[in-house]
Amino acid sequence: MKTITLKADDIFFKQITQLAKSLHLTKSELIRRSVKEYENFIKKQLLKEQIKAASYNVRMKNLQIIQDFDELADDGLSNV
Repeated sequence: MKTITLKADDIFFKQITQLAKSLHLTKSELIRRSVKEYENFIKKQLLKEQIKAASYNVRMKNLQIIQDFDELADDGLSNV
């Protein structure tokens, strides 16, 4: 396993120490889990943005289909 050195101010160090102790984890394990959780959060945010963009594209295509249909709905028909 590789080592990473992290500089932390006193407040952050105390927070990490207290949280790790309350969870019965080492500070290293707490930080590893935290980074993994943040990575998952970022991936979910990216997926949400991709879904949002795809949804927008589908709505725009559906709108165009509806407009095309409305234009053709009366095509060739006369009001008698």
